[in-house]
Amino acid sequence: MSSREGLTRRHLLGAALAAGAAVPLGAAPRAWGAATAGGPARLTLPAPTGPFPVGTVSLHLVDDSRTDPAAGRGRHRELMAGVWYPALDVERYPRVPWMPAAPLRALLATAGFDADAALAPRTAGHENAPVRRAGGRLPVVLFSHGAHDHRSDTTVVVQELASHGYVVVTVDHTDDAFSQFPDGRVVVPLHDPRYLLGPADFARDIRFVLDRVEDLDAGRNPDAGHRPLPAGLCGALDLRRVGMFGWSKGGTATALVMLEDPRVRAGLSFDGPMEPVTGDDLDRPFMMMTAVFTRAEEPSVAEFWSHLRGWRLDVQADGAVHSSYCDNQVLVPQLAKAVGMSDEELRGWIGTLDPVRALRIQQAYPLAFFDLHLRHRRSRLLDGPSAAFPEVRFLP
Repeated sequence: MSSREGLTRRHLLGAALAAGAAVPLGAAPRAWGAATAGGPARLTLPAPTGPFPVGTVSLHLVDDSRTDPAAGRGRHRELMAGVWYPALDVERYPRVPWMPAAPLRALLATAGFDADAALAPRTAGHENAPVRRAGGRLPVVLFSHGAHDHRSDTTVVVQELASHGYVVVTVDHTDDAFSQFPDGRVVVPLHDPRYLLGPADFARDIRFVLDRVEDLDAGRNPDAGHRPLPAGLCGALDLRRVGMFGWSKGGTATALVMLEDPRVRAGLSFDGPMEPVTGDDLDRPFMMMTAVFTRAEEPSVAEFWSHLRGWRLDVQADGAVHSSYCDNQVLVPQLAKAVGMSDEELRGWIGTLDPVRALRIQQAYPLAFFDLHLRHRRSRLLDGPSAAFPEVRFLP
């Protein structure tokens, strides 16, 4: 079975809990019931391993240069973004949920679960906590999600990077995301062909957000409502050290952003199809963590690889499926237990890669990549196969 056939047989969702996780398609997906008589299951996320506590703040951004036809005549494109960073004095600041309740209910229902089957886990991020700047300015990493997805789908990776001293900016690509704006509006992915977004649209969103990150570093508040920013955030960002990663369509968008914007110095793709990507060469570091969209199966991925002229690496975890490098590998087993999903049905969502091993891979490899290329901290993890990660293969 080719990778493309494999994906068309699956119902791709939005990250983590459904981060591209898949249930086999026949007619309609199975309607899973509520968790138990005791109420919705409270899902949990593992704590990051870094030395610093984590802070986070959300931004409501409006791109006055672009209209959004799906939002109504004359409406400009609006995006929700999250900023994650190493923090100080977090005890006085509450931890934020993985996703607001309303879009989570929509996400669960889209996945075929009861909308009230689960409550979002609490993340490690403390809302509006002060920024820790003891080591000087902080490198920046941007994240772009996959199709019919949301910006929380790689929170394990995001808070891991933040706990090790990175500022990570995550983006909901409105019209292809489950999201909520500060005024309470909930938006979900659209299926109207007039409003479908491609990787180039995602790339435009990211470049706009990177411009707003520059505003933030210059001391300007880019939030549309001018909501308060965490103390110490302005002026804390090192815009000479910017990286980006993305899952699926967001992985392709990562490549497009790097081809168009020299501000992004290093890129990482979680199983991106790399289609369509231009045939231009890219001379900056790029790493692929593949599962379904491999060079052996997808000509577009092989073509993109052939145009990488700088540092490059392609790794694959045995047993991984399209979403195995996202939060669903941790969250879906918990949800499966709560709703009575069988082991066979669970494997349809997460493959055969053990969730504990997937978690360690998510925490270790992206950090090693950005440490090497944004901080010049070399790790043997990227030099070749590791005894600590026997399931991770280095593809020649």
